[in-house]
Amino acid sequence: MEIILQNLLSPIILFFILGIVASLFKSDLSFPSGLSEALSIYLLIAIGIKGGIELSNYSFQTVITPLAGTLFLGILTPVLTLVILKVFFKMDLHNAIGLAATYGSVSIVTYGAAIAFLGDFGVSYESFMSAMVVVMEIPAILVALILFGMAQSKKKQQDMPVQGVGIVAQSPIPLIDKSILRESFFGKSVLLLLGSLLVGLVTGEEAIPIVQPLFMDMYYSILILFLLNMGLIAGKRLSVIKEHGIKLISLGIVIPVVYGVLGIVTGYVVGLSQGGATLMGVLAASASYIAAPAALRASVPKANPSIYLGLALGITFPFNLIVGIPLMYAISQWFY
Repeated sequence: MEIILQNLLSPIILFFILGIVASLFKSDLSFPSGLSEALSIYLLIAIGIKGGIELSNYSFQTVITPLAGTLFLGILTPVLTLVILKVFFKMDLHNAIGLAATYGSVSIVTYGAAIAFLGDFGVSYESFMSAMVVVMEIPAILVALILFGMAQSKKKQQDMPVQGVGIVAQSPIPLIDKSILRESFFGKSVLLLLGSLLVGLVTGEEAIPIVQPLFMDMYYSILILFLLNMGLIAGKRLSVIKEHGIKLISLGIVIPVVYGVLGIVTGYVVGLSQGGATLMGVLAASASYIAAPAALRASVPKANPSIYLGLALGITFPFNLIVGIPLMYAISQWFY
């Protein structure tokens, strides 16, 4: 509780809460769409390039085990989410896939807030963790969409007309089409994260004098502006998600805790420090509201955005920002 209260008093969280309050009380405070887009681009580049610079200091042998652990989480969480929603919630396939992709993927802003939290507490962590953001984001979306393609393919094959004693020959139905791959690898968030990471990796510490004034020194100040805007958006989503009932709302709180613990345990097993395991837990606990929704709009249009986006942004994001991050750090202390 002490850690949560201290987190609540940080400028980053207070400005986020200010945005929620402004939205709930119908304030005319708003961000121009161009500025909102610019802040998103800045944040993606800043995290990517800093991760790439730090990653350049490590050998492949050093990061291979954490990479394997991150891939494990990126594959497991969308599958687990889909199973939970289909078995216990009896949710239709389209919306279940929407939530599986959203909760399997990650929130870059939640990760950025977690870095700020660890910095406030003086907790060190492996600097290559920024690379893990990219590693977890892509496979989670792909796995969810492949599962959707498999389900659709199975349904189409079952619906094939029968002539005589055999099934009419049909060309194979692809599990995943090129548009899904293009959106997953070349969508804005993944492209900027991966591209910036590669730029930092190639240039190494020689790039620091060039990128430090904008992407390092100003990072937390820009993050405050971004979270003020996110507070405004999250406040609007709260009213939407309430329409889907307390059972679904509780899912947006339970999943982050369960996946967060799973992420911490994975971080501990692959040999990360306490700070690194905390970040691994935060990544597993977070839900995407940028990359995953973009892929879903193109590939699973029947999934209801008010469910997957409303739950991720209206419930899970505020929960992680205020309670989830300090909770992950507190849980990690049991292992270290």
